[in-house]
Amino acid sequence: MSAGTETGTGAGPGGGAGVGRYAPAPGAAPLSRMIAAQTAFETKMLLRNGEQLLLTVIIPSLLLVLFSTVDIIDTGAGASVDFLAPGVLALAVMSTAFTGQAIATGFERRYGVLKRLGASPLPRWALMTAKTLSVLVTEVLQIVLLTVIAFALGWSPEGGPFSVLLLLVLGTAAFSGLGLLMAGTLKAEATLAAANLVFVLLLVGGGVIVPLDKFPDTAQTLLGLLPISALSEGLREVLQHGAGMPWGDLGVLAVWAVLGLGAAARLFRWE
Repeated sequence: MSAGTETGTGAGPGGGAGVGRYAPAPGAAPLSRMIAAQTAFETKMLLRNGEQLLLTVIIPSLLLVLFSTVDIIDTGAGASVDFLAPGVLALAVMSTAFTGQAIATGFERRYGVLKRLGASPLPRWALMTAKTLSVLVTEVLQIVLLTVIAFALGWSPEGGPFSVLLLLVLGTAAFSGLGLLMAGTLKAEATLAAANLVFVLLLVGGGVIVPLDKFPDTAQTLLGLLPISALSEGLREVLQHGAGMPWGDLGVLAVWAVLGLGAAARLFRWE
């Protein structure tokens, strides 16, 4: 046998033939490593997409600067930026976790990317976890940028950081579940149209820019149950009014998170 075909066999225990050894051993990587690798990939793709950056970074920044410096909407007593900054932070979460993720995942599904991932050892729930984690990484960058802009405009936030963090995490989970549910059940073109339409409607009617008390009483009750309203009002209670833990808004977000992620995990189609 020539050196090029040597398989590394040798005498085993008891004089028997040894078994060839291969390194690395074939098989799937640990689940945590697969999720981490997929998270890094999803984050890179999200940050390289110019259209997504426009939606997730530029639009919220422009809205914050415009409505804080131009007296267009009556935001009540106090500086406009104190009312607007929490709402724009909520909008940033929605634009990344829901609108951007729904559109990107919908077209990945159309072009067969998700079908190939479905043939890999990565479970469906692990893919959703990786996408949600990539959204959280992007949101950190968004929040840092918007916070710097808001401070430059004279923002003076109050309240505790733990309440803000809990609201942002639950809001991300809720919007991520809804975005994945839409992307995993509708055609890509329908997802594109629906996600953008929902973004515009919730921008106007979700308490982001226009206070909810400007709407009729019945509409206020219904709008207050939306995840964007719960997130923006919860952040406003903490950051503008110095409230403790906004349990009502957290409860609304938790319900949306459970329903959205649960439905997405059950109904998501790879192709």
